[in-house]
Amino acid sequence: MTETANPQNLLPTPDPSLQTLQPLVGTWEMTGKDFGTGEATGGRLAFEWMDGGFFLVQRVEMDHGGATMNGVEYIGHDPESGTLRSHYFDSTGNSFTYVWKLDGRDLNIWFGAEGSPAGFSGALSEDGRTISGRWEWPGGGYEATMTRAG
Repeated sequence: MTETANPQNLLPTPDPSLQTLQPLVGTWEMTGKDFGTGEATGGRLAFEWMDGGFFLVQRVEMDHGGATMNGVEYIGHDPESGTLRSHYFDSTGNSFTYVWKLDGRDLNIWFGAEGSPAGFSGALSEDGRTISGRWEWPGGGYEATMTRAG
């Protein structure tokens, strides 16, 4: 009897597109300023790979609008859309879906779907130590600079 490969016994592997987000791994300090009020905002972001490499996990602690918010986001490859889609949840009851794309040094995070008018647009510095950009949505937003802390 000849043995043949059984695809049911093969372990899945993470989609290679996830590796485009590798430059984000680590801890970042974030500072910013609200467009409307000029109020300072800030916090800490940490990115790490979940065991297996199928998801990049972001943990967020932000001070914005006079309150502290904690959140977690799971970023993975969505085979239906071919995008890097995330699911975000925070301590204020928010639950959002985003699409992530890091192309070279250009970082875009769209709310809901790629091309949405709401989201983040920024750039990773050449040395990989800072990300500068802006979160925008109809009627608001803020400037943001993330500096690698670890």
